[in-house]
Amino acid sequence: MNQRAWHWTTRDEVAPVWPGSHQSLGATWAPDATNFAVWAPAASRIWVSVFDERGSETKHQLTEHTLGVWHGQIPDVAIGQRYGFRADGPWDPARGLRFNRHKLLLDPYARAISGSLRHGTRTLPYDAKDPAKPSRQGSGPVMPRSVVVHDTFDWDDDVHLRTRWRDTVIYELHVKGYTRLHNEIPPELRGTYAGLGSPTVIRYLRDLGVTAVELMPVHHFFTEPAVAARGVENYWGYNSIGFFAPHAAYSSSGDRGQQVTEFKEMVRNFHRAGIEVFLDVVYNHTAEGGQDGPAYSFRGLDDLGYYKRAGTGGDAYWDVSGCGNTVDSGNLAALRMILDSLRYWATEMHVDGFRFDLASALSRTGHNIDMRSAFLTTISQDPVLRYVKLIAEPWDASMDGYRVGSFPPPWVEWNDRYRDAIRDFWRGRSDGVREVASRLAGSSDLYADDGRSPYASVNFVTAHDGFTVRDVVSYDVKHNEPNGEHNRDGTDNNRSWNHGVEGETDDEAIKALRRRQAANMMITLCLSSGSPMITAGDERGRTQRGNNNAYVQDNEVSWVDWRPDDAWLDLYEQVKTALRLRRDHPALRQRHHFVGAPTIEGGPKDLAWIHPNGREMTEQDWYDTSLATIGMFVSGNPLRSPGPRGEQQHDSSFLLWLNSSPGDVELTLPENEWVNHGEVVLSTDPHHQIGDPVAAGQVLPIEGRSALVLRQTEIY
Repeated sequence: MNQRAWHWTTRDEVAPVWPGSHQSLGATWAPDATNFAVWAPAASRIWVSVFDERGSETKHQLTEHTLGVWHGQIPDVAIGQRYGFRADGPWDPARGLRFNRHKLLLDPYARAISGSLRHGTRTLPYDAKDPAKPSRQGSGPVMPRSVVVHDTFDWDDDVHLRTRWRDTVIYELHVKGYTRLHNEIPPELRGTYAGLGSPTVIRYLRDLGVTAVELMPVHHFFTEPAVAARGVENYWGYNSIGFFAPHAAYSSSGDRGQQVTEFKEMVRNFHRAGIEVFLDVVYNHTAEGGQDGPAYSFRGLDDLGYYKRAGTGGDAYWDVSGCGNTVDSGNLAALRMILDSLRYWATEMHVDGFRFDLASALSRTGHNIDMRSAFLTTISQDPVLRYVKLIAEPWDASMDGYRVGSFPPPWVEWNDRYRDAIRDFWRGRSDGVREVASRLAGSSDLYADDGRSPYASVNFVTAHDGFTVRDVVSYDVKHNEPNGEHNRDGTDNNRSWNHGVEGETDDEAIKALRRRQAANMMITLCLSSGSPMITAGDERGRTQRGNNNAYVQDNEVSWVDWRPDDAWLDLYEQVKTALRLRRDHPALRQRHHFVGAPTIEGGPKDLAWIHPNGREMTEQDWYDTSLATIGMFVSGNPLRSPGPRGEQQHDSSFLLWLNSSPGDVELTLPENEWVNHGEVVLSTDPHHQIGDPVAAGQVLPIEGRSALVLRQTEIY
């Protein structure tokens, strides 16, 4: 450790470097010296560049190279020190070698990133006028810096909450957009980690019934050069560059490591309130884009290793992310980076779970989807990661990447077939009730065959990409012109219905029907078997004005509007009531798939489908394409799952009626020996109020396009 190597600096000073260690990648601070280690197996030389407060750069050459890792210790490096790497080596783009010592590179393992990126040709590794040649422009003046972090945060007694999946209600939100307009949060905290973790937000989410927040990307990200050239910024954040660093722009306290502490404080506050924190993570690609893109980090260190190739000759990238590159999760260094990042967020940042963007892109061996791939196998046996919640977006941008229902345990999946079925049913385009019944009951056709429970289906009717619930009932087509792509971006498959007028209207009848339809979808979501996910603001009628791809709308289009004058507060109360019913009644959040048979001899079926005339559905009924009304009877007496000590559990039974037809329907409540009396506990039909009594055999009229939830009032 006492041996020293001496190297030049930009100020012609002597800069000492000790050998250090290759074991821990990134910058590891210690009082006497900070260890720097970076994976760059084909590089011929690596420097650590440190910057003083005036921006002057001092270069320290790392002379030790062990198992592909360049490493060394630099004495007397302060916490908060800004730094970067420079890499020299072969310039041979056709072979995936793009080393260029003129480019300042971010540490792939940086725990924090300071400063902003300035777009332009300086970050390109090649000469913009002659791409065959390396660029001689220095990128230091336009690049952010990595930051040496040593955080001694006091977590007190904070631990992972480990809320059971069947008890989980997910709430997808954007850190900035959720509080940017919140009048009850101090202005300096709006749009930050501190604002999100404030008592005001936490009280609201607890009152609503949320058990987990799913944060849209918080890994440090850059705006794409082409997007920046249009004068807008990437708001969503699906363009990561720092997989260990909280996005600095969401920090109210600074970007020299303060963002790490602020993020931890936010997590601790959520945990104290009983709310888990999930991260939407984007490991499938990086912000460096296609092979003609800039060199921010990975490209300048090991381009050939980090990015998957097409295998068609030359240096063609293989892109199933739709973003120019695909991270090669089968590569040792890339896979290690992903796993190290996940473990860091789970252990050091106390994150409870992860939603993997375009998970199919990561789940490949070579070019083929492989549910035994290195990525899936290593996570499933990892002693840390196998115990966190793992959510797959089970598709990518390829033709063969759509794998809903295919991911192995313990993964759960975004179920877009649920979204499509519920939207189609409530807009009257479902051709009967077969599909919607399968989705209501937990999608056993997708998840029962490999032993997964209904909660493996993350049910949603909207997400960050696409219409909000209010827009689903207000627009037939997208209106994405403000994005600057001539309305070509975003899907055309909205499965929406404007109810007669495109966009906002003063027609009171249309407005009332839209609110009812929004409530119908949200109630259906909250009471379906599976894991519900609500998109932030849907419960209060947030609109994006018909924009279904608002990834560049860092403004009021995307931010949650907290003003009560435009909020659908009646919708909020209905969602809150539905989630309270779900929380209070285990019959509505069961671990097992329904089998349509009694749980005990002589008892009622655990699930029965009821025709509007009061009888059980027949085979012929299931193929009646004109049928638009269905009853879902769920027995709670007894439940199939035992209690914590093996005891038999009992709950109320429920009958959920859904009527998507335009006209009124007469419902006959089934007569049976198990349930004789009940009450209305939730309704979108104004003629049925909460608390109204009902009885077996009774005929109930229900308005068109309405939902009605009945609960048994006697349990034997």
